Amino acid sequence: MKWIIFGVLILFLVLFVAFHVRIVEQSKSVVIERLGSYYETWGTGVHFLVPFIDRVAQQISLKEHVVDFDPQPVITKDNVTMQIDTVVYFQVTDSKLYTYGVNNPMMAVENLTATTLRNIIGDLDLDGTLTSRDLINTQMRAILDEATDKWGIKVNRVELKNILPPREIQEAMEKQMKAERERRESILQAEGRKRSEILIAEGEKESAILRADAVKEQKIREAQGEAEAIALVQKAYADSLTVLSNAKINDEVIKLKSLEALEKVADGQSTKLIIPSEIQNLVSLIASAKEASK
Repeated sequence: MKWIIFGVLILFLVLFVAFHVRIVEQSKSVVIERLGSYYETWGTGVHFLVPFIDRVAQQISLKEHVVDFDPQPVITKDNVTMQIDTVVYFQVTDSKLYTYGVNNPMMAVENLTATTLRNIIGDLDLDGTLTSRDLINTQMRAILDEATDKWGIKVNRVELKNILPPREIQEAMEKQMKAERERRESILQAEGRKRSEILIAEGEKESAILRADAVKEQKIREAQGEAEAIALVQKAYADSLTVLSNAKINDEVIKLKSLEALEKVADGQSTKLIIPSEIQNLVSLIASAKEASK
């Protein structure tokens, strides 16, 4: 009988310790109430819960939370209704405020995100909404972070995940983008043709210049060659005159040269020749000399 009672006591003690000794894990906190009011917040480690006096009000994760909210219908400044879904990154910084600051913090953050998004988009038109993601994200993060301070929540980041305009607007945007791409393609093709024609014209211009330079160079060289030839001829003629002037030429030599000149004239097209008397006498003399030599 004593052993049974002892075993029951041991079992009761084990159950008591199991229910009242708590180990708080890393990145978590536990809010403790004593006699119905907030008492303290437990951090990482081993803690003892006073039986029948203390109770665990809430166990909270201190890690960063990522919440993807469903798409919300919003209306732009130019009365276009679109669907936008948001992703909010937040972290609990004060477990007490998170527990007692608001009832159902997740729903509170979701509703606050939806109303803030509607207010911001209401001041923008369709084009501004589609091109101002970073601005919208920054404004929403600032507003949400300030509003959730009293709930013990720190909003680190807000992102617009998808922006879905009505189908007819999407089709109009696709047509506009297609027309813009075609316009850019036409501009590029025109610029390419223009550049090609410019290059061809520049090539023809350079080719014409090179041809003109070649003709010019050729004429210069021909003129220089003719000038040099004339100079050589004149020099030879001058040299011959110098030789003749230095030599002692008598009348017989002059007559002989005249005879040689007549031989050249006789070879031409002339039909009548007038021979001076001196040359005739010289010819007779030469003929006599030839006869005597025989």
